[in-house]
Amino acid sequence: MSQKKLDAHGRFRSVSASFRVSPEENDLLNRLVALSGLTKREYIARRLLNRDIIVQGNPKVYKALKNQLAEVLEELRRIESGGTVNDELLALIAQIAEIMKGMKVESEWTSTKK
Repeated sequence: MSQKKLDAHGRFRSVSASFRVSPEENDLLNRLVALSGLTKREYIARRLLNRDIIVQGNPKVYKALKNQLAEVLEELRRIESGGTVNDELLALIAQIAEIMKGMKVESEWTSTKK
């Protein structure tokens, strides 16, 4: 018999929780998950339980940031030519700005430690 996988606090996760989202909400959720560097399950659990999402810089996160910034730039160009701004784009921009702000603070902190 296989051993049960426990979380960081020694608890076995045996309860399933699910909910429905629109395709637009799903797209935004997937983008935010990619930017966080967490698994989707961990990201959703932390958000629902009002816990901090601390982004650890790694190649996966940097690639997600680069890809999301490219998509934001494309959307901004569309808006410049007469399109409208949607809530998902604003939420994505806010999340990217928060991550970049945290990266700047982390970078300043590590440069003073040297």
